[in-house]
Amino acid sequence: MLMMKSYLAAAVQMNSVPDLSKNLAQAEDLIELAVRQGAELIGLPENFSFLGDEMEKVNQAGAIAQASEKFLKTMAQRYQVTLLGGGFPVPTDDPNKVFNTALLVDTDGSELSRYEKVHLFDVNLPDGNTYRESNTVLAGVQMPAVYASKELGNLGLSVCYDIRFPELYRHLSQMGAEVLFVPATFTAYTGKDHWEVLIKARAIENTCYVIAPAQTGQHYGIRQSHGHASIVDPWGLVLADAGDKPGVAIAPINPSRIEQVRRQMPCLQHRVFI
Repeated sequence: MLMMKSYLAAAVQMNSVPDLSKNLAQAEDLIELAVRQGAELIGLPENFSFLGDEMEKVNQAGAIAQASEKFLKTMAQRYQVTLLGGGFPVPTDDPNKVFNTALLVDTDGSELSRYEKVHLFDVNLPDGNTYRESNTVLAGVQMPAVYASKELGNLGLSVCYDIRFPELYRHLSQMGAEVLFVPATFTAYTGKDHWEVLIKARAIENTCYVIAPAQTGQHYGIRQSHGHASIVDPWGLVLADAGDKPGVAIAPINPSRIEQVRRQMPCLQHRVFI
């Protein structure tokens, strides 16, 4: 904490489609926009490089994974930022399934942390939409690690549906996390009631910043995302919200704010059941 500096972070909001090159072009435009405003830590949402038919995603997974990793490393180096790719398909030993992988990359293009999404979105919503992520995604088996950055603080990764499982974030805060990433493709139906409540709750209960990049708008078929990429402070205040159009939410990450909130509300020290 003592080495950590104050800096600007950005949660990118995209409207990704079933077209890899279009999505990467959109992502670069938004990264550049964030950099021009001074962001040093930038998060891209889940499915940033491809959002389309599930079988199409599996069939193209090798190419999407290769292009996504190369893109993240190139952008991080070009713009001299630490960059999170919030979720893209990576092939597994099962030809019919991929990992939903989040990747954190350093300013020199090196990989800092990788997380394979553990909680898969298998849900029947009252609006008539059914989601079966497990049909094409293999669940990860490792808790996400915390990457300790001297300048940016201790960074914990998660992906979308994970937000509904507070034990994952408790694990990250126990491991020293100060900034939690929640890149998402939250449905419009659940997002209107749950998105802001959940990201605020994870920030408050762990006295951490939450950086929550998001998908927004119509993607393909009837799939509609909620938007509202946000940055929340450790007290649960929403510092920035990107609304419902593609763009960026930018806000300061301040170590003294973390210290202040943890001093005023030392709940992490008061835990009884671990």
